Amino acid sequence: MIERPSNNRLSAPELRDIDAYWRAANYLTIGQIYLLDNPLLREPLRLEHVKPRLLGHWGTSPGLSFIYAHLNRAIRQRDANVIYVCGPGHGGPAMVANTYLEGTYSEVNPNVSLDEAGMKKLFRQFSFPGGIPSHAAPDVPGSIHEGGELGYALSHAYGAAFDNPDLIVTCVVGDGEAETGPLATSWHSNKFLNPALDGAVLPILHLNGYKIANPTILARIPDEELRALFIGYGYEPLFVEGDDPALMHERMAVVLDDALDRIKAIQGAARSGAKTAQSRPKWPMIVLRSPKGWTGPKEVDGLKTEGFWRAHQVPLSGLAENPEHLKMLEEWLRSYLPEELFDAAGAPVSTIRATAPQGAMRMGANPHANGGLLRRSLELPGLHQRAVPVERPGGVKAEATRVMGSFLRDVMALNQASRNFRIVGPDETASNRLQDVFEVTERAWMEKILPEDVHLAREGRVLEILSEHTCQGWLEGYLLTGRHGFFSCYEAFTHIVDSMFNQHAKWLDACRKLAWRRPIASLNYLLSSHVWQQEHNGFSHQDPGFIDVALNKKADVVRVYLPADANSLLCVTDHVLRTWNRINVIVAGKANSWQWLSIDEAKVHCNAGIGIWEWASTDGRAEPDVVMACAGDVPTLETLAAVQILKRHIPDLKIRLVNVVDLMTLQPKEHHPHGLSDREFDALFTRDKPVIFAYHGYPWTIHRLTYRRTNHDNIHVRGYNEEGTTTTPFDMTVLNGLDRYHLVLGVLDRIPEPAGAHVQLRQAMEGKLIEHAAYIREHGQDMPEILGWKWEQ
Repeated sequence: MIERPSNNRLSAPELRDIDAYWRAANYLTIGQIYLLDNPLLREPLRLEHVKPRLLGHWGTSPGLSFIYAHLNRAIRQRDANVIYVCGPGHGGPAMVANTYLEGTYSEVNPNVSLDEAGMKKLFRQFSFPGGIPSHAAPDVPGSIHEGGELGYALSHAYGAAFDNPDLIVTCVVGDGEAETGPLATSWHSNKFLNPALDGAVLPILHLNGYKIANPTILARIPDEELRALFIGYGYEPLFVEGDDPALMHERMAVVLDDALDRIKAIQGAARSGAKTAQSRPKWPMIVLRSPKGWTGPKEVDGLKTEGFWRAHQVPLSGLAENPEHLKMLEEWLRSYLPEELFDAAGAPVSTIRATAPQGAMRMGANPHANGGLLRRSLELPGLHQRAVPVERPGGVKAEATRVMGSFLRDVMALNQASRNFRIVGPDETASNRLQDVFEVTERAWMEKILPEDVHLAREGRVLEILSEHTCQGWLEGYLLTGRHGFFSCYEAFTHIVDSMFNQHAKWLDACRKLAWRRPIASLNYLLSSHVWQQEHNGFSHQDPGFIDVALNKKADVVRVYLPADANSLLCVTDHVLRTWNRINVIVAGKANSWQWLSIDEAKVHCNAGIGIWEWASTDGRAEPDVVMACAGDVPTLETLAAVQILKRHIPDLKIRLVNVVDLMTLQPKEHHPHGLSDREFDALFTRDKPVIFAYHGYPWTIHRLTYRRTNHDNIHVRGYNEEGTTTTPFDMTVLNGLDRYHLVLGVLDRIPEPAGAHVQLRQAMEGKLIEHAAYIREHGQDMPEILGWKWEQ
């Protein structure tokens, strides 16, 4: 048992006030779950007063409010800067109740006032059409984590703490959530937290024993095993266990003060430069074990409810069919003594209001939980000094992402003092050619550093862990608290965070409807080591489908960019770092490739997002015979090679080459702000000419974006068709029909020529495909004419 000196124990008035606050929060939570239309029980409860919501989730709510009440005391007494991350799913009603009691909820929702009428609105909006959801969604002030999908609370909390030295992030982890893979890995985030420069995370593992209908693992394993587990993770676990409210309040106060004292001591030692602070500290965490559905009905219909899974959602259902349940509900509500908690007007009594901190110290009003209030624009370097000199198209080679890395290095350097920019990735910063950032910072690492190690430092600003979930969670928490960042990942494995992407996109979309939620910096992805550059890794590493996941989200939120060369990538990178409330997906290769545009040309092209490359076209600005379109670096290369073949063999053919950087330009303007109008689209792609479209990803994506266009029936897309193996880079394009020879054949199939015309060219292309297949199997590499190909004007 961990004890405090007796003079630090709760006084009787403190205990009474905290308990009253907790009872009021529980009462308000039940009122929401049952949509109570009789807020203060001024008359006996009748059937028309209630309409229970099946996803009310009472089970975890008392514990959430218990923690909130005790944090309020600690904030007031210590003048602490604290935010609250609510991990348990469906914890929304408890968080709404607490922010309502402290006054924040009514400040952002003036119609939900602190009186009987406002309380009635508070109850009737919960999980109701036109109301609010059952999670701690953006609608809840103070929330940076919804909790609807379990697994990400702790990584969000650590992301919020990085570079926030005065912030304490309390993170409640439900014992159901603790069973998820992402959450299990995120316990290791303490190995990246620098006590001298970062804030602190106080995890509170809330063990109430049950999920929806089953016990939880961590609640059932022996105490010594549970303690050993978290000691092994690198924490100092402190336990609060029981079911008697008075004893639990006293115990929680003791343990919470102890945890906060430990945090203060760890940070004080690190910031004083003490030698004892040179090793990674053992950060405290709290294990709170309380009954599921605490203070609710002990039994319902003779079956155990409190302390069992039956308390999970709505303990008393079927009120219309069972008057006894309605009576039990009234007794349950009255057990909290609402007449002591709310005054005659329905407002929380003054002692309850005084229990909460004031102003921005309230957890619901803390600006870190509305990160746009703190967001400051990044200082960005100029583009010309970092650009690849391109005197003519195809005159020089470069590694696009390496050039991007030099730009990000300068972004990191320019913003070192403000410490508001981070790069995250699963061990792939150098692999994706971004290693220039290590000239100005290192990878964060709080463990032992060996003499032979490179680019590891306690103060490093690049975060790498081989868990895409944790990387994404860290960055989301960092952005949601007002900072900026980039996530670099292999294209195929970005799918690991599909669901997290979905949740963040939904969060951003919901925030657009809340005027008080200020815009945060965009979530920026770099997808490299992409499908067309996996000759050694093979089929498992080939999947461009993350783009399609992105396209499922609302147009206001998502952007997808496919820059064809390094200078275009520079322009896109500069652009996305200036945006907010978006998710930007950039796909770019890291291979040494031909460069097409000067930086000035790239600026113009990327600003438009789509355009005709006249230097590669032969239509003389007249109506073309065929349009050859491309999106992506390898598709652009193969399209240019196909154009060169056609120019040589059919010099009179009028070809228009259209390159797409911003994939969303293909959508109609009424569907996406970057989309082209029908007139603009027709001006590029014509109304009736064949279009051979070489695309980086799955072909049907282009059809999906353009299906309503006039000329859609003439658009023929070549892209990835799930054909892959361990083979040469060019053979990957051949296997999927994206190579130059297939593109030429596609043109020959569709241009209106007399029967038998260009038969020699057709036979030559088919012969090249046969020759290619034989060559790579004999030599293990692509033909010299492929490896040595150059663009000729």
